[in-house]
Amino acid sequence: MAVTAAQISELRKSTGAGMLDCKKALEETNGDFEQAVDFLRKKGLAAASKKAGRAATEGMVAAAVAADGSKGILLEINSETDFVAKNDKFQSFVNNIANHILQANPASVDELFAQPYCGDSSKTIQVMLNEAISVIGENMQIRRFSCFTVPGAGAIGSYIHAGGKIGVIVEATCDNETAAKDPAFATFVKDVAMHAAAASPLYVQRSEVDADVLEREKDIYRAKARETGKPENIIEKIIDGQVNKFYADICLVEQQFVKDTDKTIQQLTSETGKALGTTITITRFTKYALGEGLEKKESDFAAEVAAAAGL
Repeated sequence: MAVTAAQISELRKSTGAGMLDCKKALEETNGDFEQAVDFLRKKGLAAASKKAGRAATEGMVAAAVAADGSKGILLEINSETDFVAKNDKFQSFVNNIANHILQANPASVDELFAQPYCGDSSKTIQVMLNEAISVIGENMQIRRFSCFTVPGAGAIGSYIHAGGKIGVIVEATCDNETAAKDPAFATFVKDVAMHAAAASPLYVQRSEVDADVLEREKDIYRAKARETGKPENIIEKIIDGQVNKFYADICLVEQQFVKDTDKTIQQLTSETGKALGTTITITRFTKYALGEGLEKKESDFAAEVAAAAGL
């Protein structure tokens, strides 16, 4: 089938492969995007971790955490330009909305818009947004938020990187209320949030990885290993080793701690728990990258793709 410049552009952004390789992959797979990604990976031409639709959009990611660490939220609000994102009025608006969400517990963005603002009940969040747009002079969007509440002993930690380009909240629990209130516990959770911002895990632990995702990886490893001509029993051992590396790349607790690469996050967790006389479990995390999944116009790049692919 004929493939379009837009399809090639999307596949190239997702995999980092060359334009002509992307064109061939799409032709070989009848335009199926996921199969084309696998085709390129089996040929050693694509990176597994790259994602489609990661073009940056301006704005800010912010976090708000309760003083006792029992609750935390992560929020993304978008603007049209980086200039506005650095504006004090915009940043103040974002932080006000974050603190409102922490207090008012909306279940969705739509519910948030209808709520009276905690700082001035005479206006709703929708009215506040409209007023901010009018004052700042640029379109703005309250895009998404996540809210964590610790179910028992534990704490929420947050980390914001590069002035709001990346944000993470992490929830960790323990079996000791006193340990949960220790400053060392709060430091631990914040360190894990900082690590997640840098290392970009996809899951907390192995049990969360979908079986289909794992089998897809194994199929790719198996196809590449067979090209070496090794016997099947050796290939399976090779696959086992690669699967362990795969888990170490995507599972938070198996990653090397960015502040001390001699230990994993699980080892850091165990050491901290032992020092505090408790058992710590990292239960969940959320990471926002500003503009993730949103796209800007890329007319020049599309033209380049079309020209190189002969479309």
